[in-house]
Formats: sequence, structure tokens, C-alpha cells
Amino acid sequence: MTARRTAFGSPTASLWSKISASLPPDEEQFPLQFSDKVALSVVEMLKRARQELYGGTTGASRVLNAQIILDYSWERLNTGTWRHVDKEWRRVYSYGCLFKAAALCRETPSEEGIVQAIRTCDMGLLMGAAIMGNILQVIVCILQSEIRKLAKEEDNQDHMEAKKRKIASSHVGLIREELAVPRIKCPSLESFNANHLLPIKPVILEGIIDHWPALNKRPWSIEYLRSVAGCRTVPVEVGSRYTDEDWSQTLLTVNEFIDKYILNKSQVSENGHKAVGYLAQHQLFDQIPELKEDIRIPDYCCLGEGDEDDITVNAWFGPKGTVSPLHQDPQQNFLAQVVGSKYIRLYSPEDTEKLYPHESQLLHNTSQVEVENPDAERFPEFVKAAYLECVLQPGDVLFIPVKHWHYVRSLEVSFSVSFWWS
Repeated sequence: MTARRTAFGSPTASLWSKISASLPPDEEQFPLQFSDKVALSVVEMLKRARQELYGGTTGASRVLNAQIILDYSWERLNTGTWRHVDKEWRRVYSYGCLFKAAALCRETPSEEGIVQAIRTCDMGLLMGAAIMGNILQVIVCILQSEIRKLAKEEDNQDHMEAKKRKIASSHVGLIREELAVPRIKCPSLESFNANHLLPIKPVILEGIIDHWPALNKRPWSIEYLRSVAGCRTVPVEVGSRYTDEDWSQTLLTVNEFIDKYILNKSQVSENGHKAVGYLAQHQLFDQIPELKEDIRIPDYCCLGEGDEDDITVNAWFGPKGTVSPLHQDPQQNFLAQVVGSKYIRLYSPEDTEKLYPHESQLLHNTSQVEVENPDAERFPEFVKAAYLECVLQPGDVLFIPVKHWHYVRSLEVSFSVSFWWS
């Protein structure tokens, strides 16, 4: 510990001691290796920032140089399509985030400074690539622990609003028995494989996630989500559905998202409607491991061909009225309902032609039809397509077979977890 203090200069507040303990002990052991795709001038900037991390320059100088790295690499991340962005530039961006977060916390930081450092780490986790054993994840956990110590008690009114929303529900018309997705309680692996996976038949599995902490020990109330993830930055979809012209994406903290879209504190838009925000299809559990501890991968995923690391786990958190248009996915899907309820309709891939997929390559997996308000003149065959439907309640897990078309509408504040597997 003495050598490390010498490397970083005199010890400051305990927060910096924890952060410095997670970093290499000296400059020589701090890796900065890039391919020739990264210009030498950028590598020199990174080396200067590394030197300042272990040297005695001012905090303002450290932040400024880190921001130069971030601004330059951000331009590279936003040139062309995302899939063509070279991973090396994502690594550069992550290093910039690391240097900036460290600079913000080097002197005794304010609460605002720590929050800014957390946002900086999240930007690296969202837009960058893993570096130094995923050091940004380590640092953000240290920072989050610190911010909880400083957090004030929530306003009692917010507690009341949250509780009201937790028990408020929205009803959908009765599901006709002949159209209902069948339900089965805790089938054996063999039974599920023979009766549903191999014949490609949707089913609701009951009782298979009752042991999740998210449903019992640590129930996912608004207060709990604020305490675990409130200061974390996440991508949010803005708009009723991703096929709408005015649909967009933005970055908000979970607290901002809850205030604006879950507790309905958002402003009314020009057309007189409140904007709908949706934290959708985001790998939140990789970003915030604490929430990952509240869920478990369903045992039935072992029937797939891949390893557990090949399973994509996504979060879907939003208010009443969020809609996922009728679409299909290229993998098997378990959709687990944790909070609230959702109306879901399923169509077989055999009826694809009757569902009128978009002709563009970008939306070829999405139907043009508004499922609950179809245009019979434009899409006359749609009404001939057979379907199953259900209302997914907390504790239910819906098996959506590969390529099955599905439409989803939240009936109240809702949090679902999807598991995509092959």
C-alpha cells in the first residue's frame, strides 16, 4: 500500500484511495497498446493522460486532456454506421472515460462530481469496449457505493406516487379460451422440449421464476430501482413505437427516466399527448451487476446449442402504453414478467405473408399492420391470420419460439426481462 501511495502522491479522501487501489500501481504497468488504426498523435494524448494520472498536475488539466480524448474518439464513433466503427476507437473512448472519471475523483469530489464520474463511466460501458479487465465496471461500483452514502431520503410524496402506481392496473378485454396461450406449471426439461420447443409451440410457464429475488427478497419497486440504479445512465426510446416517424433515442439516468416517464412528470408535447419513454432492449444487467443478482437464467435455456455466455438478457422497463409493434426475432425467447402486466399477441411464421412485413431491409422483421386497429383496406389478409393471445402477469414466463411474430403492449408500469437463446 505504501508503494501505491507513493505512485499516486499523497493520499486524499478514502474514495480516491479505493479507486487508486483498483488501478495498476504505477505508470509502467498501465497498458496502452493500440493497432496502427489509432493515430500516433492520439496515442501520445493517451500517454500524456496516463502520465497525469500518476503525476502531480492539477485536476482541471487532467479533466481537460481527458475531454480532448473523448471529443476526438466520439467523432470517430459517430462517423458512418455503428457496425463499421473499429473496436480500437471504442477502446480509446473507454480510456478517455477512465481518465476523466479518475480526474473528477482525484481531489475530494462533491456529490455532483461523483455523479458526473458515474455518468462518464456509464458512457464508456455503453459506447466503448472493455479495457483492463473491465475497469470501468469496477470503478462505477466504487462510485455508486459512495453516492449511496450521500443520498438523501426520498420525498414522501414520491413514495406515495410510486406505491399508487405499483398497485394501479389497466384491464384488457377478456381473453377467449380458444385463443389463449396455454399455461403449464414447472414442466420438466423433457416435457418442455418434447411438447413446446421441438414442435415450436408458445406456452406460458408458471412457477419457474418464483425463486427470483426480484419477486420476493428484493422486489423491484420504484424505490428499489432508484436505490440500485438511480444515478446510472441508460438509453431510452422516446415515442410510442419504434416504427413511428417521431421515434427517437436519448440518454437519461434511471432517476430522470422514472421522474419523466414512469411518474408522468414529462411535459405535454405539441400534439397534446405526453411523450412515452421506454427503457427497451437494453443489456442493463451487464451494466449493473447488482440487478443481475436479482434474476436467474431459466433452466430451459440449457436445451439450446450455445453456452450461457451466448444468452442475451435484456431489460424492458416502461409506463403504461408502451408498444412493441408486431415483429419476429431470430432466436428463441423467454419473456419473464417481473412488474406489472402486458397484453401479448402471437402469430405463427407460417402466416408471415398475411402479416405484411415492411419491404425495407431495416424493418423486414416488422409488420406494417397496427395489430389492435388494422387497416382492412390496405391489409385485407391480416384478419385471416390465426393468433394466440395472453396477459402476462408477474411471475409468468412466456416462451416465444424462434421467428414467431409477437405484438406487446404494456397495461401498466411494467418491467420484463427477455432471454434470447439459440
